Amino acid sequence: MPRPAARVLTLLELLQSGGTRTVAELADRLGVQGRTVRRYVEQLADLDVPVESVRGRYGGYRLAPGYRLPPLMLGDDEALAVLLGLVAGRRTGLTTAQLTASETASAKIRRVLPRHLARRLDTLMEALAFTDRPAASATPDAGVLLTLADAVRHRRPVSVRYTDREGRRSERTLHAYGIVAHAGRWYVTGQDAGIGEDRTLRLDRITDARTLPGTFEAPEGPGPAQRLLSGFATAEYRHEVTLRIQGTTEQIRAHFPASVANLEEIEPAETGPVSAEGGVAEPTATGDRAGEDGVADPVAGAGERWMRVELRAERLDWLPAVLAALDRPFVIERPDELRDLVVAFADRLASHARRA
Repeated sequence: MPRPAARVLTLLELLQSGGTRTVAELADRLGVQGRTVRRYVEQLADLDVPVESVRGRYGGYRLAPGYRLPPLMLGDDEALAVLLGLVAGRRTGLTTAQLTASETASAKIRRVLPRHLARRLDTLMEALAFTDRPAASATPDAGVLLTLADAVRHRRPVSVRYTDREGRRSERTLHAYGIVAHAGRWYVTGQDAGIGEDRTLRLDRITDARTLPGTFEAPEGPGPAQRLLSGFATAEYRHEVTLRIQGTTEQIRAHFPASVANLEEIEPAETGPVSAEGGVAEPTATGDRAGEDGVADPVAGAGERWMRVELRAERLDWLPAVLAALDRPFVIERPDELRDLVVAFADRLASHARRA
């Protein structure tokens, strides 16, 4: 039979899980009578734990909102999960507020971990590896993040001070649709009320956010995450690239994700070979997919179809390797410069193969 002190801690843990617990429920979980539950609640009150009594048919006890529970009340698995979340978030750039907040939270939890669990955590951290590290500027300000989250929930306009990638500073009124974490950074999507157009802003470039009076209606259509990816795919860059690729959506998306390119299925009439004299490359294929003239075999596999792929890029030198890795028939519609790079890339591969 557990000692009374252990039952009091169990009661606190039950209340910690949230919501209102009836006396009957608590008595059943603790294996005691209702009057004993009330006595345990009084002991928690003596320890300055703010337990509230809720009256009514479905009344009982609950913790007062905002009460900060000590890390000691976390079980071993819970403490380990919190620590791993803090470490992973810090290493991948998804930590909020200041770096010191994450570090001090981790230290507080580690101090109360049993030695055997702390040793296992150290072993895990030695074995963990991360593929990249976020830039120092990728962490948003906690106040900005919370203000924007409140504006999203209540559909309130918000004034922000923003610095763009060119270093230009501006103050904008934003109708924020949602907050998205992507590739180690935080973004907010919404409409710039000053110009009436949708924008995606990096949170670490916002130095101040202030809620304004009034409300706005959220638009129908894609959610914040999809708006973010579409915005990346259509952002203005130096080169506009249009390709036609034969394959399934899954095959093409594996090399051209939604954050990089837009896909559109092509009508059969558009998929025929185009003469190079017209400024468009012949369909290209590898292996047994090509006939003697180098034109792709018109017989496609199950689920394969011709898709138009459109993307924008600052540089083109990375695309030939991606197209080679794709291993699907493709046509380069534009730009001509990419066609030259693909031919040069193919020549280099052939030259290396001959040397072998």
